[in-house]
Amino acid sequence: MGDLVLTTYDWVPDAPRGHVRDLRVRWALEEAGLPYRVESTPFKERGPEHYAHQPFAQVPWLTDGDLSIFESGAILLHLGEMSDKLLPTELRARSACKEWIFAALNSMEMASVPWSLFHFMKQTDSQMFDIFDDWVKNLRVKRLETVLAKRDWLAGSFSVADILMVDVLRLIDRFKGLDDAPTCKAYIERATARPAFKKAHGDQLAHFAAADKVRGS
Repeated sequence: MGDLVLTTYDWVPDAPRGHVRDLRVRWALEEAGLPYRVESTPFKERGPEHYAHQPFAQVPWLTDGDLSIFESGAILLHLGEMSDKLLPTELRARSACKEWIFAALNSMEMASVPWSLFHFMKQTDSQMFDIFDDWVKNLRVKRLETVLAKRDWLAGSFSVADILMVDVLRLIDRFKGLDDAPTCKAYIERATARPAFKKAHGDQLAHFAAADKVRGS
């Protein structure tokens, strides 16, 4: 293993703070106790070096020595290979963890991101929003409620699958999409009570608050 370096934006507006996806990586690193440092890339001026690491000019990316990895799911899988605190070693549990990683990023997040954009843009009074609202609340959250009613964590023990799923659900909860989903809300509460989450969340907010001071905000 080389030096682990997490790169995120140098600054973002207030609205996405606490939800920028470097949080997922910070959380995993803290859970595993892996040493790392954080570096910044410009939010407004995204140049060739940014595209070399992340072809869509997003964040985060992680460098591990001379290896550069983008996409939060891929990064968390990489970190999971370094620590059984993140990815179970028993075959069945490991398989379950992987399938729930993809479920969080595909089945859940694919629905929740456009739904949340309607909320961010304050355009929830439309037939199109109603379609997404039904998709998120009835075809996704309600079905996840059934799964979580039978377990504390998705793959038996806490894992990167939970980091990803909880982060997706946090955004849904931000816009009250879990008001009729008490089991999902309890799941978020269990996960975000973990010291590693509190450290990661606090560090992200502090990172952007420090940038405000530099900018003279």
